[in-house]
Amino acid sequence: MKLVLKNERGMALAVAIVALVIVGALVAGALFSGTQEQRVAENTRRVQASFGVAEEGVNEMIRVWPNSTTVWNGMGWYPGTAPASERRLVATQAKSNTGKFNGSLYKMNDELYFLDMSGQDKQSLSGGIRGGGASQRVGLLTTIRPLVMDIEASLTTTNSDKVSCGSTVDGFDHTPTGWTACGPLDSAKAGIRADSGSSITQTGGGTIVGVPAVKIDPNVTDSTFSKYGDVTYADLAARATITLPGSNYSNSIAPVVTNGQCDLTVNTNWGDPLNPTAPCGSYFPIIHITGDATINGQEGQGILLVDGSLSVQGGFQWFGVAIIKGSLSTAGGGGNPAHFWGATMAQDSVSLGQTQSLSGGANLLYSKCAILKALDMTGVGAQMRSRGWVQLFQ
Repeated sequence: MKLVLKNERGMALAVAIVALVIVGALVAGALFSGTQEQRVAENTRRVQASFGVAEEGVNEMIRVWPNSTTVWNGMGWYPGTAPASERRLVATQAKSNTGKFNGSLYKMNDELYFLDMSGQDKQSLSGGIRGGGASQRVGLLTTIRPLVMDIEASLTTTNSDKVSCGSTVDGFDHTPTGWTACGPLDSAKAGIRADSGSSITQTGGGTIVGVPAVKIDPNVTDSTFSKYGDVTYADLAARATITLPGSNYSNSIAPVVTNGQCDLTVNTNWGDPLNPTAPCGSYFPIIHITGDATINGQEGQGILLVDGSLSVQGGFQWFGVAIIKGSLSTAGGGGNPAHFWGATMAQDSVSLGQTQSLSGGANLLYSKCAILKALDMTGVGAQMRSRGWVQLFQ
């Protein structure tokens, strides 16, 4: 049988071409897979960086809260519009220079806020990235951390008190006229709470009422007037919205409205407690007076800090908490129900050697509503004890 040989010329070229195609496909596949892995890793890095920027944003808002209480604490409840219940936050560079964050703050009630924060990493902000880059949103529930104050009376003092000429120190709870959402009245407090070395004098129709009317308490010490939980008087003074020197402020303390908005640039604008629905009705500043002062104006609300002694004359009314390191004296009432609504603390330091003097029909009324409103409106933001954040999506 004759052997027949096949003609196999050119097979090497065909095999080589097939091998090149297969190897090329394998290389292209590996390159594509590597590119995809790189892109996934890069996208993940940008997402994580953006999430970190958004997280830094909510923490930064809580950190700077003490400097913004006059703007944020005075907002209206969401979804109301008078006053505005939403604050848009200006885009801000992250401290680590890894990107920018911005978002909105919503007030849910006087003690609860919601932060909606978006963050974008630096590379995504530069543009030119396939898909437009990355961004992340974080929502955070923030609660107000008010001062922890030892308030057990309408007036707390460490020295002698004289109540005369028709004046009244009243420890029963009073709700200011026109104020809403105050809740039920509180149980009665003492009219005057003083340390064991104090003497209380009533003359000329002066009245002290409460349960009890006068409470002599050895627990009243200097720290009662200078330490409020983990916050000191100096800490509170450092957070003051308005700082003024000791002076005579006659007929100058009054709300100021400019172009329909409460004018926060006027240092003698201390809010509008007599008209709570007016533009300045939600403005509760912390006022720090660095020396002795005389006030004969209209009205104010919030927290009043006086390093020296305070003399209140005429029809001036204060709503909230007043802490006076020196002595307190009043004269005249102008036919108004009270000079002070809330709680008054007058330390009357020994170096001044003066006596508390309340006269001229000037009443001091305990008001739980005025106290809580002042503390809530001047408190700082804090994270919830349990998980208060959630990742948001577009």
